[in-house]
Amino acid sequence: MVLPIVVGVDGSEPSLRAVDWAADEAALHGAPLRLVYASLWERYEGESLADDIGKPSEQVRAEDIVRAAAERARLRQAGIGISTDVLPEEPEHALVREGHGACALVLGTSGRSGLVDMLLGSVSLTVAAYADCPVIVVRPGDDNRVRADARGRVVVGVGEHGPDSAALRFAVREARLRHATLDAVRAWQCPAHESTDHPLLAGEPARLHERHAAEILELALKETPAQTDLHRRTVEGPARRVLLDASREADLLVVGARRVPGHLGLRLGRVAHTVLHRSACAVAVVPEGAERA
Repeated sequence: MVLPIVVGVDGSEPSLRAVDWAADEAALHGAPLRLVYASLWERYEGESLADDIGKPSEQVRAEDIVRAAAERARLRQAGIGISTDVLPEEPEHALVREGHGACALVLGTSGRSGLVDMLLGSVSLTVAAYADCPVIVVRPGDDNRVRADARGRVVVGVGEHGPDSAALRFAVREARLRHATLDAVRAWQCPAHESTDHPLLAGEPARLHERHAAEILELALKETPAQTDLHRRTVEGPARRVLLDASREADLLVVGARRVPGHLGLRLGRVAHTVLHRSACAVAVVPEGAERA
């Protein structure tokens, strides 16, 4: 069974961009699209009902929003299966739960409430941190460049998981479906305490760290299908800066999120947190250890 791609909608411009992206993604994967609106309107409206309808007015508005979003998705990608749901609960909890039965969640950066945590909406950040499926956050002004203006590049940050990395597997699939180049990037740094001013040793610590990064990259990519258009890169610098630079020429940036024993869900590291806030393209956060159809 092909799991659906779930997109959170609330009528805001960021969520409409997410609908466009999710429709394209559903068409790419041959997957159904599920549109979900979640809000605790009952907390604020109590028993008040919309005139002559018998429903809370916020629910009526939510149903209009998902109906309009579904029509937008059909116009974007005719032929995909679409379902909708309106849920009277916290959007963070609802979307994390929806992720249990999804191949991916697609979200905008912030909602119509206008309450933003730095540059990223708190709902998107929370869902990216706790969902157990890949979460794609569509950045402001971004469109799914699988279409005519595509740059044709998927960037993946290569960490310590080697060929077992769920993020790498996800990036390979995305690049192949998009007929795009996969740019596998491993950042490296030479700790300051390892530098030396001795002329015979100058540059040696840096060369060792760069060589180690190249070895990690080769190990991670050893099982990548031969038909993948693959570019390997080791880049000196903090991983956050290296991936942000790479995002400027990419359609999608893929990073892994590690599970931490004793913690519920995921704990986002500094790299994932930074790129979610500042990437120039859409970001996919993939929980390591999770694999979806």
